[in-house]
Amino acid sequence: MSAINTPLTLPSPAKLNLFLHINGQREDGYHLLQTVFQLLDYGDELSFTSNTTGELTLTPEMVGVPNAQNLIIKAAHLLQKYIEQKNTQKKHFKPSHQQSSCAQLGANITLIKRLPMGGGIGGGSSNAATTLLGLNKLWNAGLSLDELAALGLTLGADVPVFIHGRSAWAEGIGEKITPVDLPAKWFVVLRPDVHISTAEIFSKKSLTRDTPIIKVAAFLEGDNENDRSNVKNDCQDVVIKHHPKVKQAVDWLSSFSPAQLTGTGSCVFAAFDSEASARNVLASKPENIEGFIAKGVNRSPLHALI
Repeated sequence: MSAINTPLTLPSPAKLNLFLHINGQREDGYHLLQTVFQLLDYGDELSFTSNTTGELTLTPEMVGVPNAQNLIIKAAHLLQKYIEQKNTQKKHFKPSHQQSSCAQLGANITLIKRLPMGGGIGGGSSNAATTLLGLNKLWNAGLSLDELAALGLTLGADVPVFIHGRSAWAEGIGEKITPVDLPAKWFVVLRPDVHISTAEIFSKKSLTRDTPIIKVAAFLEGDNENDRSNVKNDCQDVVIKHHPKVKQAVDWLSSFSPAQLTGTGSCVFAAFDSEASARNVLASKPENIEGFIAKGVNRSPLHALI
């Protein structure tokens, strides 16, 4: 196995949770949920260059997140270790002249960050998935999507959906994924200037944890993206109660199209039928709220390049 020497630049797309139901909680503390992940054609960007020293570097270092705690580096170390273990289990594994040991599989990674931390749009999970997919290719590891998804799940419940690269229905703790084809929509996504911790929201006693389980058809049979009264985000009431800026964003955006929170983060979104409609709404947003527009896609832009 020899690494590819040319740089590899890949997108790290965002996602939206079109709804988020919490159905219960396991004994280990993980919450059982149902959701639909809508992938977007907008996100971060990661560039990978191999090295033969085994070193893993990330630039620039994110403010408040030491590289050792960054999911990008964690994903890279996880894959590096997994490949090493897999190769040592092969009876007749003979390292090539260029790669005398798996520990020599290293990478220099550069991040262009566009997605906000704590926004609920999957920035960290998507970064981890792009890292696993990118380094699998860069290092010629040949691991399957299922293998990479299993590794990714140890980093976060949202990582597997980015590994598989399809908008999807998800259940369990997020690991039971069924691809779905969603109607083409444009989304306005607003990001209030607040950072919300998933652990913080899930620790609130007022959080609903017993929403009845529904079937995929109960979501898909809605007439359109704006008419699905049978679903909601169970975290939204808790978030807006503790974060007035998020409530402001939801209230303002709802004057144009039904808006809601995505995931457990600060970002809120609304769907529109055309790019022009979405751009017009974004252009009139309050100055104190950042935002962007993106097109919903059923296949990840990352997978078009891998």
